[in-house]
Amino acid sequence: MIRVSHLTKRFAGCVAVDDVSFTIERGEVVGFLGVNGAGKTTTLRILSCYLPATSGSAAVAGYDVFRDSLEVRRRIGYLPENAPLYPEMRVDEYLQFRARLKGVPAAQCRRHLPEVKDRCGLKDSGRRIIGQLSRGYRQRVGLADCLVHEPELLILDEPTLGLDPAQVIQVRELIKELARRHTILLSTHILSEVDATCQRVLIIHEGRIVASDTPEQLRERLHAGARTVVELSGPPEEMPRRLESLPDVHSVRLEKEDGAWRRYVIEGAHGTDVRPAVFELAALNNWRLRELRQDKNTLEEVFVSLTSPAPEGDRP
Repeated sequence: MIRVSHLTKRFAGCVAVDDVSFTIERGEVVGFLGVNGAGKTTTLRILSCYLPATSGSAAVAGYDVFRDSLEVRRRIGYLPENAPLYPEMRVDEYLQFRARLKGVPAAQCRRHLPEVKDRCGLKDSGRRIIGQLSRGYRQRVGLADCLVHEPELLILDEPTLGLDPAQVIQVRELIKELARRHTILLSTHILSEVDATCQRVLIIHEGRIVASDTPEQLRERLHAGARTVVELSGPPEEMPRRLESLPDVHSVRLEKEDGAWRRYVIEGAHGTDVRPAVFELAALNNWRLRELRQDKNTLEEVFVSLTSPAPEGDRP
């Protein structure tokens, strides 16, 4: 669906996108992550034909975004960070107006618009004035605008920006529903949202793609071993030594003390599960056990690891 090859965008004194290449297959839901100024929005604007690139190539559904921009726009629904709505118009008026601009025949619009409004939770909002809607409902109108011409690809740039927690949940559920029918490229700062909805993650940093993989594989890449958390009550001088003696255990670190209880983080060999051995050790020594679980790195940890500045000593 999307093919990007050696894409570069330079502004005066700044390289916003630096030799970026990636592909997105039809039907994929891909998260596009990066800190502010990393090049996310610039890349999305190039793919949406809002900006020309300095060099490189990009294609959507086989059409070049530079030479065949009209064909590309017919196949894209683009929601920018702040949806450019007309606050004085009613929802139905706005969506009908946008459909005409996108070349949707009137008969098709009459058939398709009620379905779009229903999918976006706007079924009973057609007569409401956009300027009187909450920010969450304005985002819904922006998403409905993306769908009026039945595009193959949705490009969503920070669709939950500025929403309250309840509105974030509503828009997240809407995006999940849209993912059943569309290829989606989603830029967001809410990494739990990406973890829950995206099949693959692209991370851009300082204009370059630094990671492209599934959320699970990215977590595995950050932490090669198996990490187990155990909370025990027993002899404090004996427990870490006995835990370290277990097979496949590389290290034991005290994380927290809570009265008689001590929480340890156990780093084990890759692909191993030391929980049965820890349980047997606790039972054999009559240690009280309050918690025993295998821990995973969060996508937030992966993101911070890949986008944090290198320490002074590691820089060339």
